Amino acid sequence: MRHFGVVEFVLPLVLWTFRIPFCVTARTEDEAPRVIGAPRPIIAAVGDDVILPCHLQPTFNVQRLTVEWSLPDLKPDPSDRLRGVKYVHIYRKREEDRTMKIQSYSGRTSLFTQELTNGNISLEIKNVTLADGGRYRCFIPKLRSRVRQATVRLVVVPTSVETWTTETPLLPRTLEHPDPKKEPDAEGGLDLNIWIPALVISLLVLVGGVGCLLKHKSQDLLKYNLAPRGAAQR
Repeated sequence: MRHFGVVEFVLPLVLWTFRIPFCVTARTEDEAPRVIGAPRPIIAAVGDDVILPCHLQPTFNVQRLTVEWSLPDLKPDPSDRLRGVKYVHIYRKREEDRTMKIQSYSGRTSLFTQELTNGNISLEIKNVTLADGGRYRCFIPKLRSRVRQATVRLVVVPTSVETWTTETPLLPRTLEHPDPKKEPDAEGGLDLNIWIPALVISLLVLVGGVGCLLKHKSQDLLKYNLAPRGAAQR
């Protein structure tokens, strides 16, 4: 009976001992900061300065960590012998590391370094071009979390019709000097240059016919009035 009592007392204690680390681990993972990007595309015009939003939730100080902004869809350069990874912007050891920066982004990107303590790792790109459009990835390699990265899509649109025509040429004209008299109208009929003269001629003919009819009636009426009354009575 005593042996059974000891086992009955020790077994729950052992189970509770294994349960404590599991609960602490689960709670730690739930409270761990997560990298969050933008749910919708960011739209900017050519030449604008744009901000790609990305932050940690809950708030977490990343001033001492490495922050990487890259292009996940960028294909490696075959001419690069080292095949090194290129970045749009990389923050390391409390400053920007330009050694692995993509050349086209040189001098155009920056982080809000004063906001890193609040978990703000948004990227600003100045003077955007059409080539800047695409998916961007913000990544914190040493963040103790299951969600260490997020993506933001940037859509760059032309600023004017002139810029659009340089990217998308207009369709060539089928006739360089078309004959306006032979061009059909929007409904497939002849041009108005033919319809208008025909309508005018028709109106003139109609007016002339009505005028002739009125003239004949007036002449008959005049003859009736000038006829002798006696002849009229006979």
